[in-house]
Amino acid sequence: MIGVLAFMLMLFAVVAGRLAQLQLLDGGRYTALGESQRIRPMTLPAERGSVFDRNGNDLALSVPQKTVWADPRLVTDAQREAEALAPVLGIGPDSLLRKLTTKSAFVYLARQVDDATAQKVKDLKLDGVAMLDESKRFNPSGQLARSVVGGVDIDNAGTAGLEQQYDTTLTGTPGELLLEQDPNGRTIAAGEHRLTPAQPGNDLVLTIDQAMQFEVERALGDQIKKMGAKGGMAVVSNPRTGEILAMASMTVPDTTTGIAVPSSDNKAVTAVFEPGSANKIITLAAAMEEGIAQPATVLTVPDHMSIGGYDFSDHDPHPTQAMTVTDILANSSNIGTIMLGEQLGADRVDSYLHKFGFGAPTSLQFPNESGGLMLPLDGWTGSSIGSIPIGQGVAVTALQMLQAYNVIANGGVYVEPKLVAATIDKSGVRHPTDASATHRVVSTETATKVRDMMVAVVRSGTGKEAGIDGYDVAGKTGTARKPQPKGGYLDEAGHPHYMATFAGFVPAQDPQLSAIVVLDEPTGSIYASDTSAPVFSQVAAYALRRYEIPPPAVRLEPAVPPITVPASGAQNNDVTGGKVQQAPATTSTTTTAPATTTTTTTGKGGKSPPKRP
Repeated sequence: MIGVLAFMLMLFAVVAGRLAQLQLLDGGRYTALGESQRIRPMTLPAERGSVFDRNGNDLALSVPQKTVWADPRLVTDAQREAEALAPVLGIGPDSLLRKLTTKSAFVYLARQVDDATAQKVKDLKLDGVAMLDESKRFNPSGQLARSVVGGVDIDNAGTAGLEQQYDTTLTGTPGELLLEQDPNGRTIAAGEHRLTPAQPGNDLVLTIDQAMQFEVERALGDQIKKMGAKGGMAVVSNPRTGEILAMASMTVPDTTTGIAVPSSDNKAVTAVFEPGSANKIITLAAAMEEGIAQPATVLTVPDHMSIGGYDFSDHDPHPTQAMTVTDILANSSNIGTIMLGEQLGADRVDSYLHKFGFGAPTSLQFPNESGGLMLPLDGWTGSSIGSIPIGQGVAVTALQMLQAYNVIANGGVYVEPKLVAATIDKSGVRHPTDASATHRVVSTETATKVRDMMVAVVRSGTGKEAGIDGYDVAGKTGTARKPQPKGGYLDEAGHPHYMATFAGFVPAQDPQLSAIVVLDEPTGSIYASDTSAPVFSQVAAYALRRYEIPPPAVRLEPAVPPITVPASGAQNNDVTGGKVQQAPATTSTTTTAPATTTTTTTGKGGKSPPKRP
């Protein structure tokens, strides 16, 4: 009897000890375990910020949509429900059946469906099938500025363009909803409910002008088709502030139609090409800054010369003749430019190219932006002093080349480019971005002289087609051979391919707009004077009207007008690589894409009349 009592007391002690352990020592752990079985957190996605143009027009915004999901534990007849959902969701019944029978408490069936589909699913009243709110990214303007704005994935994470670059700014902070549920997944009415609201992301206001972007894509796309080009790029900016008003990259996916469409790749900053004669303004600016030459300086220029074992020539044959530096630029003489480059020497040519912004990415920090390709000085060959001053053997992005022209437009000062004007926080407060940084490259005197020579290029040289009635336009053409994948400038059939460029600014005496147009392998004509210059004229004329920039009261009178025009016609004399035999080439990739019809909508901030950029 005593033994039984002792055993019972010992058993009671064990139970009491175990009970004390569970309640006093391990109580917190078991309480948490119970809560984890009853309380289920649900993440509430934050609304992604919108992207607006400079006037408040929507370029990208998020719209609430329904996502269909299921709790397989609550599904009563998986086969029947899969067959009912299949035609509504447009998903095979076998795929849905696998999801509805998985060992999980949550599974997506269809993400971000439209309202009509969501209503059909709701009307089916299927056990275990429910819907939650998600947002889906829309671009009200269609593919307009596609390469700049970029895109997002199904989870609204930025994957390209500014959507990727500013993903953290746009994303916001997710919220959380805690619900207490019974083992069958039903919400316990008197259970715990706790809501932490999501915080929306900030909006992004771009420097891009939707209307300007549309006109640029339209004009560029039309010219790409007309000239049978592979694609093209164009950038329009305010040289004073560095603000980019339009940036288009277009490509031709179907050569049978020749129709260009906006590219998903912003090739204006990610792809490089050899600028050819468009680069000559840097060589001439350097020569004048270094005191080697002035606009009226006369050189005796032959039509060809040999450097480092390679033959260089002007595009149009001519007898050895006197040319002023103004003539050399207006008529785009390769030989005259090379002669100035030789006087500068490799060190100074290389130094000025870097000062004008070549060889490094711009301050945009755009995803995958290229810094261009430049030979290090110790990599120059005997022919480099012939090819590089005329824009061969060096590769740049379209934006880098435009930035170099903006230096001249700004009186010798480099102004960093800018794509984002401001952010708008969740309270609607606008936070402007910092003004573009600046630094001096050449003197105002040098920039003014180069500007005047560039006006001569458009008035009576290779850039006539870029002219605009009533305005002085300063610009330069460039028609350059494309380096080929296996080296040199000729394809396997022995044929050259070309990039055609025109860059400039207007009004020349008070630059308020600048633009660059690049066509990739035009075939209707290879010359920038026929292909790129007319697009510049169209785009710039539209911008002058849109921003109400009046013609100057007094027209410019360049101090040294061009006096030499080759008999064969200066309008096409801008080709570099003429008789260059496999001069050092850089790897080049360029294509671009065209425009789509867009609709204008008003977003936050409303719609305001266009102002001067």
